[in-house]
Amino acid sequence: MVRTSAGILVFRRRESGAEVLLGHMGGPLWSSRDRGAWSVPKGEYTPDETAWSAAWREFREELGMEPPDGRFESLGSARQSGGKVVTVWAVPGEIDPRSMVPGTFTMEWPKGSGRIREFPELDRVAWFDLDRAGSRILPAQRVFLERLADLFEADPGEWD
Repeated sequence: MVRTSAGILVFRRRESGAEVLLGHMGGPLWSSRDRGAWSVPKGEYTPDETAWSAAWREFREELGMEPPDGRFESLGSARQSGGKVVTVWAVPGEIDPRSMVPGTFTMEWPKGSGRIREFPELDRVAWFDLDRAGSRILPAQRVFLERLADLFEADPGEWD
């Protein structure tokens, strides 16, 4: 069975161009990484849930807030290197990264120690212009940044 994940990519327009809100993956495996360690806020779902409802749920769980009001645009799906299929929607919005209240997960750490520890799903969020976002986001998710840029190019006035 193919693993599936869904998320919401918040963007805003600035004079210098578009910016996107990305989350840095939490936990000890990602703590010392920057490039390729940022992601669209997203999470897995099962066949009894729609991608759309999972995207909303995961946004609330990972950031501790509701997604912004606005027009959501599908950025489609993409397969990550591990085989998981990720589906993403984009929405314009303003979010103060300091207002994030991250959800948590538990795992054995250090591995083999028998100790279960709790970590934030995202340990921070930040705004990035599309170029910087492209160098920070998981490589398989860059396609969502490209699709967002294509939307802006196709109808620049629509997204101001």
